[in-house]
Amino acid sequence: MEQLLGIILHTIGGFSSASFYVPTYKIKKWAWETYWILLGFVAWMIMPTVGNLIVTQNAMDIYRSTAGSDLFYTYLFGALWGFGGLFAGLGIRYMGLALGQSVSLGVCSVVGTLVPAIMNNSLGRLVSTQSGWIITGGLVISIVGIVCCGVAGHLKEQTVGKGKVDGNTEFSLTKGLIIATIGGIMSACMAIAIMFGEPIAKAAVATGTAPIFMNIPIFAIALAGGFTTNFIYVAIRSRGHNYLSNLGNTKLPEFGKNYLLAILAGVMWYLQYFFYGMGSTKMIGYEFASWCIHMSSIVIFSNLWGLWLKEWKGTSRATMVYLVVGILLLIISILMIGWGNYAVGF
Repeated sequence: MEQLLGIILHTIGGFSSASFYVPTYKIKKWAWETYWILLGFVAWMIMPTVGNLIVTQNAMDIYRSTAGSDLFYTYLFGALWGFGGLFAGLGIRYMGLALGQSVSLGVCSVVGTLVPAIMNNSLGRLVSTQSGWIITGGLVISIVGIVCCGVAGHLKEQTVGKGKVDGNTEFSLTKGLIIATIGGIMSACMAIAIMFGEPIAKAAVATGTAPIFMNIPIFAIALAGGFTTNFIYVAIRSRGHNYLSNLGNTKLPEFGKNYLLAILAGVMWYLQYFFYGMGSTKMIGYEFASWCIHMSSIVIFSNLWGLWLKEWKGTSRATMVYLVVGILLLIISILMIGWGNYAVGF
């Protein structure tokens, strides 16, 4: 069944996205900005080029046969997506990790699913067909699952973190909600960039690329936009610091190890969209719903990593109930969206 393969591919992508940060825990004596821009260069510039080389015969032919406006909007919304992570980070600063991340991810999931549906005139089918109702139900359950995981994370912060969020002098629920919502909307711009990149995918098939790989060339353009945004941000942050110059500081004993770990993290980061691109080709009829599956998978594996790393040790029974219920709801939402795509043919 094609939809089952699509779910598997999206799940692999979600696992890769949720796991990419793990190698960075071992990076020493580098600021976040230093390894982030190296990680980003690998993930957003080098790996998309490698991906093209693997799946296409001549990527330049694909881009030359695509209208300049389509390339521009794919790049533009990729750049806007780059701002999403920055705003989401500020939301976490004002509300704490659990609440800030939950708001951003929830908004990102809804906007990244519904806006592309509006763009390709599929929104009506979500509320007027049996398959559409199933997918809509999956989206709603996904949001509830994200909320449950967010509540669990908030309770964890209050118990294990000894109330650090409440003791944070910068804590502001109103300001945090506004900024985290903006972060979620802008993070969803990647889904919009993919929609604008559909002519690139069609050109890829026309030039001989296998249909399952047709979305891969989109990411070379969209992620270049994201790299532009992040590079400008890090360059500004580097003024008066050594964030960028540290990349060439070979005297640091951890120099080689830090490079390898950052490169590994960058490769893992890119793989989320490599598998996302393949998985969305199997969601026939409701390709835009792939975004919800992707976000749900990320939340599932992020929390499973937290369990594996014993980050939830010492939490209350109620906290674990919220977490388990949230993960189960997210799994159900993924299966429902896959079922809804399967039901299109009936």
